[in-house]
Amino acid sequence: MKRVFLTGATGTMGLAALKELLKVASFEIITLVMDTKRDRKIIEPYLQEKNLKVYYGDLTNYADVLKCVAGVDIVLHCAALVSPLADRYPEAAMKINYGSTVNIIKAIKAQSDWEKIKLVYIGTVAQTGDRMPPIHWGRVGDPIKPSIHDYYAVSKVAAERAVIESGLKYWVSLRQTGIISKKMIEINDPIIFHNCLDNVLEYITDKDSGVLLRNICGDLPEDFWCHIYNIGGGQDCRLSSYEMFKNLFELMGIKNLENVLDSKWFALRNFHGQYFLDSDKLNDYLNFRSLGKEYLYELYRKKLGWLLPVIRTINKIPAGEKISGRIFKNRFKKILYKERGTLNWLLNGKEEFIEPYFISKEKWAEIPSINEFKPFTDWDKVIWIDHGYDENKEESELSIEDLEAAAEFRGGQLLSKRMEKGDWHTKLEWQCAFGHKFRASPRLILEGGHWCTVCEGKSWNYHEIAKRSPFFAQVWYPLHDRNEPSREYPKLQLSLNR
Repeated sequence: MKRVFLTGATGTMGLAALKELLKVASFEIITLVMDTKRDRKIIEPYLQEKNLKVYYGDLTNYADVLKCVAGVDIVLHCAALVSPLADRYPEAAMKINYGSTVNIIKAIKAQSDWEKIKLVYIGTVAQTGDRMPPIHWGRVGDPIKPSIHDYYAVSKVAAERAVIESGLKYWVSLRQTGIISKKMIEINDPIIFHNCLDNVLEYITDKDSGVLLRNICGDLPEDFWCHIYNIGGGQDCRLSSYEMFKNLFELMGIKNLENVLDSKWFALRNFHGQYFLDSDKLNDYLNFRSLGKEYLYELYRKKLGWLLPVIRTINKIPAGEKISGRIFKNRFKKILYKERGTLNWLLNGKEEFIEPYFISKEKWAEIPSINEFKPFTDWDKVIWIDHGYDENKEESELSIEDLEAAAEFRGGQLLSKRMEKGDWHTKLEWQCAFGHKFRASPRLILEGGHWCTVCEGKSWNYHEIAKRSPFFAQVWYPLHDRNEPSREYPKLQLSLNR
């Protein structure tokens, strides 16, 4: 029996993984579930499964984690406090997302056979922030750039850093994308409109995410481990926000988007998303893809049920689209005027949100109507982000000269004077453009796209970083005017944030 510790089994990805893992008779599954009415209800149908052991507790409690890790072969760490809740409760996000990860690493190292235990950590596409056209294609190693005010991403950046620098022999960080699921189509929160009309995501379905985690528990080659991968569903899961809304409303017979949406509701930037240049790499190892974006539309059809033909019939009569559209618009406006709603920010002059998301009130006023909106179309054009060193080299050939060049490209320098050739794991001394000194492994910097711990923990100071770092400038200036005011957004100094 292979013993698997699965966290987050009552969440979207974790529950999908649990269903897949239970299909494998040779797996013994351990999971830690919060002792709440909601979580007990979700896990209850599975309690009779012979190869499942459920503990009730909290991942932020080390004793609970240690109990679950004892004797396992692999840990699948899916649990997280995600947006929008994570952005409302940043302290809790850091405690859960970063703190639980540190507890798991500590618990693994407390085992006598810790070098054999594998850790699969689930990160997020949100770590690299907004990648709107023309830089909508990305890959592992591109700059880490959590969107301003995105504390979920901040907590996940800290957690991934802990995993990469953990010293574990077998770890992997999988940056999850948007998951197509029932939960996705039930979102009723202002975050819907933080997403820009020209923003893109290479989604994956909940079912394929579960298959991925089932397959990762199999026998994989040594070269799979100690790397970072992007999770994506591939070509048939790539969608822009505009395309998604257009298709969903056309499903209901609404062809004129102005009847249901106002383009001024949607942010112009500062929401995460990209298409992946490298997501095939993970699928080559784990062979998990089977479903595409049609899965989203099928979920929506099922949600509407008997209402769908009724709505379609109404939309066929004169003024029918305006009638049904008014219902949607009224519902959306209730969301838009909530505390984190885009219209709330504009109405109340909240510049700390207006500038990152809309540039200015004047730029917001210039947004054309949705029928005049011209969506981006050159989706196949790729602008590669330079990582500042020779990526054609074999890993074993990595030299100190490569690291010095990479540091200079980031506006800083490598302070260490020697390294063992090909060593991606040993921490070295670095200095950023602002003079902060920090320790980090080549794996974290070159493959992970991470950089200064001090800058990451202190603030969103991206204009000033871009001025000093040609590496970072590649993902900043295509979306920001060089003459924009250089505004720094301090971060809450969260208790577990380094």
